[in-house]
Amino acid sequence: MVVAYPSDPRKEELVQLCEQLVQERRLIIVSNRGPVEHQLAANGQMHGRRGTGGIVTSLNTLTYNIDFTWVASAMGEGDRAVTEASEGASIKSPIPGQRLSLRYVVTPRRVYHKYYNVFCNPLLWFLQHYMWSSPYTPNVDGAVHDAWENGYVAVNKAFADCVIAEAQDSESAPYVVVHDYHLYLVPLYVRQAVPDATIFHFVHIPWPAPAYWLLLPSYIRNSICRALCQNDIVGFQCLRDARAFLQTCQEFLPDAVVNHDEMTVELDGREVNVRVYPLSIDPSELRRIADSPRSMDYERRLQPLCLENTIVRVDRLEPSKNIVRGFRAYNLLLERHPELHEKVTFLAFLAPSRTRVRQYQRYAEEVEQHVQNVNNTYGTDTWTPIHTFYENNYTQAIAGLRLYDVLLVNPVIDGMNLVAKEGPVVNTKEGMVVLSESVGAHDQLRGGALSVSPTDIEGTMQAMHSAIVMPPDERTKRWSSMYEVVEREDVTHWLKLQIEDMMNLN
Repeated sequence: MVVAYPSDPRKEELVQLCEQLVQERRLIIVSNRGPVEHQLAANGQMHGRRGTGGIVTSLNTLTYNIDFTWVASAMGEGDRAVTEASEGASIKSPIPGQRLSLRYVVTPRRVYHKYYNVFCNPLLWFLQHYMWSSPYTPNVDGAVHDAWENGYVAVNKAFADCVIAEAQDSESAPYVVVHDYHLYLVPLYVRQAVPDATIFHFVHIPWPAPAYWLLLPSYIRNSICRALCQNDIVGFQCLRDARAFLQTCQEFLPDAVVNHDEMTVELDGREVNVRVYPLSIDPSELRRIADSPRSMDYERRLQPLCLENTIVRVDRLEPSKNIVRGFRAYNLLLERHPELHEKVTFLAFLAPSRTRVRQYQRYAEEVEQHVQNVNNTYGTDTWTPIHTFYENNYTQAIAGLRLYDVLLVNPVIDGMNLVAKEGPVVNTKEGMVVLSESVGAHDQLRGGALSVSPTDIEGTMQAMHSAIVMPPDERTKRWSSMYEVVEREDVTHWLKLQIEDMMNLN
């Protein structure tokens, strides 16, 4: 069956706005991981494949509709080879239909290791997700200080050098859009060399309160804050994070003037605007995936596992996703409500993540232990309470989202969490979402979701039970509320807000 999808006038409007943006000034996007990965085939030919990750997906509309340059790390030997062949200059994307140019940042492997594996992950990631156990971790020793100076600073300077080189080829100062926690220092170095550039930095992960930043040495946290204040706009996923950033600047930058009402910071004669842009999804593209033959085949395979009530979760297998507490709440549900035995099942789609990081390895083992405990305690010859899928299979996960009665999204904290938005769009059962109050998506979905504290196992169990026994009319009302807000405030809306704000600065 061929499904016809209507054209989206809002996307057409976005494309026109983007074309207007790049008519007179170049656009340079900067992220650690880029939109194309080059691979050397056995026959010696170089092939490019589309990169993975949320940033690449969220900027998909731009890559096929306007000309711009994307600066990213050379992630493998293929990227390094094409960079060497081009003598470091930008190259056209080999992906059919993509209009962007690519410029790879090549750094020594040892330097990149310090930057990514010692400082960015796990130090910054753990800090910004409130994941440290402060009486014991982190331990900022000489290796961390070295990773800051000879890893994080060095790679950020290398990125900035590439951006500056691209900017010097322009007749006018460019728009520079930097993404995420890997590259907090880039705006400082670019501003010093290209003072008239319009620089925008979007932070995809949570921004903790000032007291938590005290776990880092003062010169590191102050450098991060001061560098971010060289932007014209700093964007966050939700208002809580934006407010925390303002408070952090007020706490650690005594010469900054912070206006909490206007959400601005004045520093060194420059004003940075602090804004909120909740990242979202492309509902029409998601429906295309959900309606694809491959997805429908997965759905047919999953259907026999579903019972009267099916609980689903889709997550990376990592500590911040709070998977263990979710299974503990499910265990409690089965303990308190024996009438649900053999009438409920839990499908958990868990993509392995950072498998070389010790903390992640331990957490994956703990997750599997809880799965076995629940299945051994309650399972029968004809009923397995939890089915796990340990693989990075997005299409299969989307098929699973079509089938839930209850979607459990209970991270300790998340910048946004797009699964909470994907679920209501593709689900075929008007299923309920049990949602942590500490994820960015909660701000938009609170009207329909069942809200829980991420640490409240009792409350999470009660919310799952409430979702299972909820009257149909209330389910419809809640599901419609979530569906409508995701449709209205989609990824096109997210991009449009940012582009309009950049253009209005001129």
